[in-house]
Amino acid sequence: MAYFVDQFFNGLTLGAVYGLIAIGYTMVYGIIGMINFAHGEVFMIGAFISLIVLLLLAQIGIAAVPVAILVTLVLSAVFTALWGYVVERIAYRPLRGATRLAPLISAIGMSILLQSLVQLAQGAGQKSLPPLITGRITLGEIDGQTVEVAVVRVVIIAVTLVLMAAFSIFVAKTSFGRAQRACEQDRKMAELLGVNVDKVISLTFVSGAVLAAVAGLLYTVYYGSIDFFIGFLAGLKAFTAAVLGGIGSLPGAMLGGLLIGLIEVFWAGYASAEYKDVAVFAILVLVLLFRPTGLLGRAVVEKV
Repeated sequence: MAYFVDQFFNGLTLGAVYGLIAIGYTMVYGIIGMINFAHGEVFMIGAFISLIVLLLLAQIGIAAVPVAILVTLVLSAVFTALWGYVVERIAYRPLRGATRLAPLISAIGMSILLQSLVQLAQGAGQKSLPPLITGRITLGEIDGQTVEVAVVRVVIIAVTLVLMAAFSIFVAKTSFGRAQRACEQDRKMAELLGVNVDKVISLTFVSGAVLAAVAGLLYTVYYGSIDFFIGFLAGLKAFTAAVLGGIGSLPGAMLGGLLIGLIEVFWAGYASAEYKDVAVFAILVLVLLFRPTGLLGRAVVEKV
């Protein structure tokens, strides 16, 4: 039972990271109806910026972990947001009126470009970071076994919950959130009513990039090792999470992320670690076959 609890928290931690990335996918799809396949690389860039900032802060003598993480979070969010804006301006805005295939190819090309840039700048090898948050919290005893959870997992889950609550309020209560929902329902009508559609779409990419930056920081702190290729697989799993939860639904993206994290961890722990990725993508196939709208998604009415 202690092993089950440990794996459960491990799955929640991993799922929280997937969920934060998945929100970027689902927001972009909700507004422009396209999948940003460069979003996984934006997450990877956020992880590298976090690693670089943390190492620089350690070199200049900032040893307080909360201060270092807060400074890293701010800087990583700013620089990663800029990359999100660049992706939208280069890969999507010029092709917004084109067929759906053109932006898809452009996004895949941008994904490869970002991978290559980071590989040239940082090398192909793994970059490591010493553990920042250590210790374990004792939850109690079950069947004579002490049940513990790592502090870093609790921190990551708590940060994700707070961030999701704040982001949900931001989308629901602010003028940007209202403009975003208006663009999602009908971009042309929103533009006729005075909504700056280009600005809303750009800010949507930026918002998704900020959440990806947070996910990159949490991933770096949790695993302590990253490379230029982590965005590809994490991006695919986050996309699977968005589809599972219901593409276009923010709660669905987080729910899908948590479920994908739990499925991956429990499959690796109780079945076969070699086939955990197969299990995740098998879920994607099943969802597309039997419930293409996802768990919390809704059918899209085609406007004619």
